[in-house]
Amino acid sequence: MTVKVNFVGTGDAFGTGGRFNTCILVDGENLRFAIDFGASSLVALNAQGIPHNSIDAILLTHIHGDHSAGIPFMLMDAMLGARRDRPLTIAGPKNVKARIEECAEVLFPGSSGMAPKFPLHYVELEVGRPNDILGLCVTPYAAKHTWQTDPTALRVGVDDKVVTYSGDGDWTPDLPKATQGADLFIAECNFHSKPVKWHLNYGTIQERKAEFGAKRMILTHMGPEMLPLADEVPEECAEVGLVITL
Repeated sequence: MTVKVNFVGTGDAFGTGGRFNTCILVDGENLRFAIDFGASSLVALNAQGIPHNSIDAILLTHIHGDHSAGIPFMLMDAMLGARRDRPLTIAGPKNVKARIEECAEVLFPGSSGMAPKFPLHYVELEVGRPNDILGLCVTPYAAKHTWQTDPTALRVGVDDKVVTYSGDGDWTPDLPKATQGADLFIAECNFHSKPVKWHLNYGTIQERKAEFGAKRMILTHMGPEMLPLADEVPEECAEVGLVITL
């Protein structure tokens, strides 16, 4: 069974290299979902001609603007422009519903008085155990990132494939666990050699590479120190619009 992964957005928080914020679109046999949906994700989808109404679910690793702040824009367009009429599920860390609604009210004051005409469901993912999200097996692992974001890495079983995404965060013993047997491990690589708290760098990935148990690894979320060196490392590095099949 074929699963398609589209790197709609591969940038860091600040759009280094003109890249869009994180948005990884995955197509299973009967389901399309996004892993993270950063502030520029609606623009990125439009640039690729992908209607956001086609997305059944959004899975969030953590609540930072470059990973989740595109959702209010998507919901506003879904209600006012795109006229969405099919269900949408948003799953993420604890209090995900309140956090997204708070973000929406800041970005679009008065939007809290609007009610979608399509079924909108929020699900809080339980860390450390499998969660059933529309038939996906979603297992969050605690990540080492800004604690206020309730950060996680996500291991997602879709059809007969497994996709793991590190989210943002430094190495922890749980990260290799999330990758074991995965068909794809998407690893943030914000920096090359510079040690920065709460993020992975290329040096750490190289040092710990043997511990990751995925069949394939692709680096993403590259900042100004790492991006110019992307063509010089042997590992695959994500480009905006990269599409792979598993």
